[in-house]
Amino acid sequence: MAATGMSDRRQVRRKRRSDRMFTALVWAVGIGCTLFTLALIGMILEKGMPGLSWNFIFGLPSEIDAGGGIGPALFNSFYILILSLAISIPLGLAAGIYLAEFAPDNKLIGFVRICVEGLASVPSLIFGLFGIALFVEGMEIGLTILGGAISLALLNLPLLTRVTEEAMRSVPPEYKQGSLALGATHTQTIFKVCLPVALNGIMTGICLTAGRAFGESAVIVLVAGVSTSGIMWDFDPLSPGATLAVHLWYVQSEAIVPDAAEIASKSAAVLLIVVLLINMALRIPLWLVDRKKQA
Repeated sequence: MAATGMSDRRQVRRKRRSDRMFTALVWAVGIGCTLFTLALIGMILEKGMPGLSWNFIFGLPSEIDAGGGIGPALFNSFYILILSLAISIPLGLAAGIYLAEFAPDNKLIGFVRICVEGLASVPSLIFGLFGIALFVEGMEIGLTILGGAISLALLNLPLLTRVTEEAMRSVPPEYKQGSLALGATHTQTIFKVCLPVALNGIMTGICLTAGRAFGESAVIVLVAGVSTSGIMWDFDPLSPGATLAVHLWYVQSEAIVPDAAEIASKSAAVLLIVVLLINMALRIPLWLVDRKKQA
């Protein structure tokens, strides 16, 4: 009996030691990733922030002379982002809700889920080639904002669909059962109970797709082009649609302006700041709502 008790105590000590080691490893990896991310953000902002000005942000780009701005490219970034989200969010939410709440559990739906997961991991270059085949060659509309926005929406649609489905499935079944027991219909339960509970997960997916759409370059280069119309507020969806990410790539690799490196640093800082602001704008309202609920 004494030997058995001694052995049990040794096993408990080993398990505690292993647990502490694993916890320390997780903390170390988490802190390391956080510090690396903060250092990367700080380096980009340190190089680009000092030279930022309103003339640079809203100015027109220059092909030869120094001192060009990023106005049309920045506007195209927001324009294409809004158009792509206007397409992908309703379709992604509808598809995710259908797969989570209405789709039968059969082989066909299982195959559809596999296809959606596969499309979510397809490189953006493939969607760019699809956009070329559909819009540039098939519809013969050329390199346009509209083609780039639709191609970006197709790129983000599988990810948003999967995130929405998983968020809906994560809702505790007791919530649904309680709503149905009180006389609510299935549709009312989805929109009044499930969607509000799953909203945090869905907004995370929207943040991911918005950030990806704003910083995407491969699809835009192939479908929307590497140039702009040269007009600051050009709402024509058939205009060339080079975005800030594309402008950053072009300045860094192809431009002949003497201050190309400075323009690239400032463009990278603006791109990073805008992506952070987009995520904050989408997340802060949810934080405020959660605090009100807790209060």
